[in-house]
Amino acid sequence: MASVTLEHVKKIYDNKVVAVQDFNLEIKDKEFVVFVGPSGCGKSTTLRMIAGLEDISEGILKIGDRVVNDVEPKDRDIAMVFQNYALYPHISVYENLAFSLRIRKIPQEEVHRRVVQAAHILGIEAYLDRKPRALSGGQRQRAAIGRAIVREPQVFLMDEPLSNLDAKLRNQMRAEIILLRRRLDTTFVYVTHDQTEAMTLGDRIVIMKDGFIQQVGSPQEVFEKPQNLFVAGFIGSPQMNVFDAELEEDAGEYTVVLPGFRLRLEGERAQLLRKRCIASQAVKLGVRPEHAQALFEARDNSLKGSIAVNEMMGSELHLHILREGEQNVILRVPTVDLSPAQRAILEAGQTIHFSFQSKVVQLFDPQTEQSLLF
Repeated sequence: MASVTLEHVKKIYDNKVVAVQDFNLEIKDKEFVVFVGPSGCGKSTTLRMIAGLEDISEGILKIGDRVVNDVEPKDRDIAMVFQNYALYPHISVYENLAFSLRIRKIPQEEVHRRVVQAAHILGIEAYLDRKPRALSGGQRQRAAIGRAIVREPQVFLMDEPLSNLDAKLRNQMRAEIILLRRRLDTTFVYVTHDQTEAMTLGDRIVIMKDGFIQQVGSPQEVFEKPQNLFVAGFIGSPQMNVFDAELEEDAGEYTVVLPGFRLRLEGERAQLLRKRCIASQAVKLGVRPEHAQALFEARDNSLKGSIAVNEMMGSELHLHILREGEQNVILRVPTVDLSPAQRAILEAGQTIHFSFQSKVVQLFDPQTEQSLLF
């Protein structure tokens, strides 16, 4: 097993396009780190540089204590699982798993042991004699992961391995990857554009945009303490609601003001603002849909709007609310305890009041988009 260290790594293509900018990260031995971000943010390019499939334009890459900038992919002691499975179609699953070991002239007895062990871990023993075309998408993905497992590498690299699967299979394979990680207890670097995968799989998440790291932290950290507006909007589903507001400071006390609504900040949030000597200013106020509370009667000091869309999600409703002069606001409302009268209030076309507490809000500078609470 090994750590992976990237120091000031940059990728510049021949057409002068900069895909990755000053990337600095230390991935600890046996850590599961997920690179996540929108298409074109540089996450797959970074993974391919770790694999040796892309040259590093600037910076240093280490696997363990060894600098591997100029080391061939086959000599880096890594294994990669691709989005498209990359299985050889004309040979059996067994031979697909055994192929890289035979190339390395591993003794046949050891080859068989590793293949059978990987098949057992992944539950594909019954498919070893089949060719890839006879397998389902989930079975092909297990075979692709098995081909990486048999190499017993220091580092596993996974490039969007679940993106070709349907929603049910993705959920199942996510759970299987978590179990696999526990069994193998090795270093994983995983790339995805799906923030649900990132939140459920990673010990730490690296959120990227336009080739830059936006934030690195545990799933809980990036959800509860987003460093900037991009992270706040990218992590969480539905995405965070953002309001234009005013922050008022008076003798070290802070109040957030929106039309018809005032919210006094208390506890940790007020302490952070005092510590940073934040003065009265315009702010972006962020509130996650699950943290806003629907009110079933008009109330002073509350926000209101008209329900444009009511999405029934089973255990909860997603209310899309139109507010005059504001973008859509989304509320998540649990359905389990709703009375018939309350359900009627939450129908499309109805006016709804809502509120939230100070302990759940996020504040961002409207110019820099950086958090005032980080």
